Amino acid sequence: MTTTPTARTTGEEAAPAPAPQARRGSRWIDHYDPEDPRFWDSPQGRPVARRNLAWSVLAENIGFSVWQMFSVATAVLASIGYGFTSDQLFWLVATAGLVGAVMRVPYTFMPALLGGRNWTVVSAALLLVPVTLLTVAATTDQPYWFWVLTAVTCGFGGGNFASSMANISFFYPDKEKGFALGLNAAGGNIGVAIIQLVGPLAVTAGAIAVVGGSTGTTADGGARFVQNVALIWVPFIVLAVVGAWYGMDNLSGARADIAGQAAIARRRQTWVMSFLYIGAFGSFIGFSGAFPLVLANEFAADTYRYAFLGPLVGSLSRPFGGWLADRVGGAKVTVVTFVGQAAAIGTAIAFLRAGSFGGFLASFLVLFAVVGMTNGSTYRMIPIIYRAEAAAAHPGDSTAEVLYRARRDTAAAVGIISAVGALGAVFIPRVVSESYGATGGVETALLAFCGFYVLCVAVTWAVYLRRGTLMQRAGV
Repeated sequence: MTTTPTARTTGEEAAPAPAPQARRGSRWIDHYDPEDPRFWDSPQGRPVARRNLAWSVLAENIGFSVWQMFSVATAVLASIGYGFTSDQLFWLVATAGLVGAVMRVPYTFMPALLGGRNWTVVSAALLLVPVTLLTVAATTDQPYWFWVLTAVTCGFGGGNFASSMANISFFYPDKEKGFALGLNAAGGNIGVAIIQLVGPLAVTAGAIAVVGGSTGTTADGGARFVQNVALIWVPFIVLAVVGAWYGMDNLSGARADIAGQAAIARRRQTWVMSFLYIGAFGSFIGFSGAFPLVLANEFAADTYRYAFLGPLVGSLSRPFGGWLADRVGGAKVTVVTFVGQAAAIGTAIAFLRAGSFGGFLASFLVLFAVVGMTNGSTYRMIPIIYRAEAAAAHPGDSTAEVLYRARRDTAAAVGIISAVGALGAVFIPRVVSESYGATGGVETALLAFCGFYVLCVAVTWAVYLRRGTLMQRAGV
């Protein structure tokens, strides 16, 4: 989210009545000032923002689902004994994750460059590419490189988060932006749970319909039904494209702050928070991608069907983490939740050694719930960090000037932090794959993740809670 909103009207006099909305084309709005209370309460304010938010959530939700299609497809291929090794399957998950993380950087700027409505239409339509390729791969005899290409295009869905968040930030005033962006983010995250719930059901339904009650256990027969993981999204993608075309707007006052993002990349706090966000969102998206395949490898082949519960509870707990951070401080919540993540991993290892599927699943559900809270609390820390730095660097500035600098820096930093954090979608599947290759199991990977969370605890305390530091005094 590296964009800055149109400046609001200043001064002590009452703001004028909302001006007519001149448009360049049918869906361009040239006058839009959500910080003006009279404008915000008019039909051109809040209702327009809510309409754009609704279609944005739908498009982003589908984007997350398409991004994570291989979390289901690989588990299905593993369960039917398709001709790919475990390492190859984990590489497919990691490839989609890597491209999705990288795409977040250019996607951040697209709403300001092309218009939020225009880019939502384009980015939603692009989701038809991976859907088509996965259908071809699953129904014809394609080599491994074709599956990798399909995974690359799934990354388009990962970039949608950045452009969606950047676009919606233009439509809401600062006092309501947190809730709107939180709702937008949660709506997208739930897309992971949806694909992991609906995908296996679609595969099973297709197999039963064709085979007459059998789910298909051969490589050739079973792989054919993987196409359903993709085909179920076609009508919803079309709905998102049409809905964005007719229901969303472009704001001509939106501006991309490319120079601001370049400058913020040189700031230490940007990279500290990027590191912590790998432990937060990176854990959410990384475990979401790897969890179904881990369940299929460690327990009965069809246990991957329960994997959707993880991202579901992780999505639902994210707002609670932000709410709690607002009341006691983001860094305090974050240090506790990272401890909780390490403890949940330790419990999962114990149940894995005992061979308890129920205990292992329950431990991971706790992990996902705590990870969701960490997502909310770390996101709350970012604006406080840059407000503290702006006040310290410019002690003579007025409160309004400090807040302006903080909003500008926060917007630039979030684009980088969200992209780096999403690299967890690469790291976690690859560490898990290396663990299987070296030891034949996932326990070594889990021990590594536990150690990483302990390191996150130490970094959070040292930078944000250690007595006497700028960030501790600022209440980050």
